[in-house]
Parts: sequence; C-alpha cells; structure tokens
Amino acid sequence: MTTATSATTASSVAGATRDVVQQFLAARVAGDTGRLVALFTDEVDWLLAENPAVPWIRPRSTAAECAAQFTELMEHTVPEDAGASVETLLVDGTDAVLMGHVWGTVRATGKPFEGPFALHLTVEDGRITRHHLYEDSLSIAEACAP
Repeated sequence: MTTATSATTASSVAGATRDVVQQFLAARVAGDTGRLVALFTDEVDWLLAENPAVPWIRPRSTAAECAAQFTELMEHTVPEDAGASVETLLVDGTDAVLMGHVWGTVRATGKPFEGPFALHLTVEDGRITRHHLYEDSLSIAEACAP
C-alpha cells in the first residue's frame, strides 16, 4: 500500500467516524432513542463512573441500555434547563474525543449542576462500540442531594 493510499484510507475511516459522531449528537439533541439504539453495537464498552447518588448514572452494556441513558437523564432533570456544548471534536481513525461543557437542573431538588466533560467514542463498521464519559460527577451528585 502506498503512502497516498494509506492517507486516503485513514481519511476515509476518520470521515466515517466523524459522520457517526454527528449522527449520535443529532440523535441526542432530538431525543431519538430509536436512532441511538441503532447507532450503538449490541454490546458496548460503556464507562461512566458509578455514582449511587445519581439515578441516571449506572453501568450499561447493551445498545438499548446506552440509548436509555438519555431518557433517564430527561426524566430526572428539567429539560429546558439542560444542555451541553461541544467545543472540541478530535477524530483519529475510529476514535473520536469530544470536549465541552454540560449543565442542568435536577428535577427532584431544583438544584443546578455544571461542569466540563470529555467523551471518548469508538466507531467500527458505522456503529459506536465504546462510550467513555468523564465529567464532574461531584457537581451532579451534589445537585441530586436533598
């Protein structure tokens, strides 16, 4: 394989990864859990530090469980006070890293939370195989506390 062919192949893989990440973000914004299920593989390498104080943060491993995280988040937060901004999207082959800021208000307590996040996704054959989220879990736990 020539260097030019390798670069073209790498660019094609990165482009496919970026496309799936954009579809993932659009489905999250739209609340389209059916589309989210379709974007995740049947078994997902899910990492989000367990936080017993936060009802929507728990271990997950199937496409349906991963997609349900969005629904659970919306059940426990005030949708009009929730949001996220993505300031950086880095793509390298099958891996994508998104960095930004997330905020919201917990419905049960009325308390706000906010903080930075980083999300590492891996896309293989057009589907998300890895979802590792790093966020300010202390701010979220404090907002969930009565």
